[in-house]
Amino acid sequence: MLGYSVAQRTNEIGIRMALGARGPQLVRMIVLQGLRPAVAGLVLGLAASLAAGRLVASLVYGVDASDLATLGAAAVIMLTAAGLAAFLPARRAARLDPISALRTE
Repeated sequence: MLGYSVAQRTNEIGIRMALGARGPQLVRMIVLQGLRPAVAGLVLGLAASLAAGRLVASLVYGVDASDLATLGAAAVIMLTAAGLAAFLPARRAARLDPISALRTE
């Protein structure tokens, strides 16, 4: 989804590069825009899992429903996946030639 969004913003990225934005700046901008919804979802998901943990405690075998190690590991895996999913299109966008990016429609 983020790759499609970056592809749709090719003209904007070309303008930013023509005005002096460098590759690392573009990568940081796109990655942060991609991580915002992931972090919001992670916070809401962790809150919901802690709230609903008591309801499903009988269904989970061998793990406490509010086990911080399990929740932390899941959070790290999710943020890593979201970061990688945001980084790959960002790196591709940072390699664009500003002239060809401005010519695309």
